[in-house]
Amino acid sequence: MAVKLIANYAKRLGLPGFSSHHFSISTEIELTDLGQVQGEATRLYSLLQDAVDREIQHVGFVPGDTYGMNGGNGADHRNGEPRWACSDKQKELVLKLVDENGLDRKAVEQTAQDRFGTGVKLLNKLQMSGLIGELLEVCGNGKPNGTRNNGRAHKPAAKGGTR
Repeated sequence: MAVKLIANYAKRLGLPGFSSHHFSISTEIELTDLGQVQGEATRLYSLLQDAVDREIQHVGFVPGDTYGMNGGNGADHRNGEPRWACSDKQKELVLKLVDENGLDRKAVEQTAQDRFGTGVKLLNKLQMSGLIGELLEVCGNGKPNGTRNNGRAHKPAAKGGTR
């Protein structure tokens, strides 16, 4: 009676930038004698371990720290420009606020640098939410409770004054 012996050996190594490298080898053999199982298992484990250890040393591509943010290499696949780190809806809202209210793009960029230590395009979702809140206040479209006022102008009251 033939017995199948299936052996697998795998190894995963951690790499910089929260990446990892994995390699696995499997093999299957037939044994005619159950007495061969222990010896063949030892031999296969050693053989597969040596092969994996030898091959896994060839790491290949190691991604940088920003690889994979928003879909890959940091470039917008449609036009080759750098992708924004925030959501697409947040990006659209910021661009709309800048365009519709005639805001100075350099001033908005400087605000992002001052508040978060990075440019507008690199702001994450939480940071961008904070910037959007500031822009809404500057544009007069923000309310203290975070709701919109259907496009009607809302000007902050002067200190000590009423609205």
